[in-house]
Amino acid sequence: MENIYLEEAEMNMMDVIDNLDGNLKTIRTGRASASMLDRVRVDYYGEMTPINQMAKISVLEGTQLVIKPYDRTMVKGINHAISAANLGVTPVAEADCIRINVPPLTQDRRKQLAKEAKKYADEAKVNIRNCRRDANADIKKDKEIPEDVQKSLLDDCQKLTDKYIKKIDEMAAAKEKDLMTI
Repeated sequence: MENIYLEEAEMNMMDVIDNLDGNLKTIRTGRASASMLDRVRVDYYGEMTPINQMAKISVLEGTQLVIKPYDRTMVKGINHAISAANLGVTPVAEADCIRINVPPLTQDRRKQLAKEAKKYADEAKVNIRNCRRDANADIKKDKEIPEDVQKSLLDDCQKLTDKYIKKIDEMAAAKEKDLMTI
């Protein structure tokens, strides 16, 4: 029964890591990548649908994305959604596809994006600590757990927190390195 608290805490912490990973993927690095558009959704017959489910996304020469919708009538809608997503790129609509030229990042923009990545990492650390706090509260609240086992569980919860905080630091450092590499 005691492990339930740690398992729940670890599941919540893994969700935080997954969310951070998704946030970091949306930060562009100067190279064209289909993952830049992962969070962009388009109104497709009343449903907000991710672009990758309604179009083929190709990368040309590392600097250009070509989006070819399966339904040609969606070119205008996809173009509008990308413009509204504020990704720092300008989509160009053609007859049956959309082209996005990904400009190289300036040094100032790289620093700004690195700060954004750090902000996402800091938010994730706070969320990890909140998971720890909730687990610790649940452990302390359960009066059926002996005091020595409770202390052991609290220590294990702290080790789990340290493990995920370290993972967040590694993810943020990797993204920053990727951003600063020209």
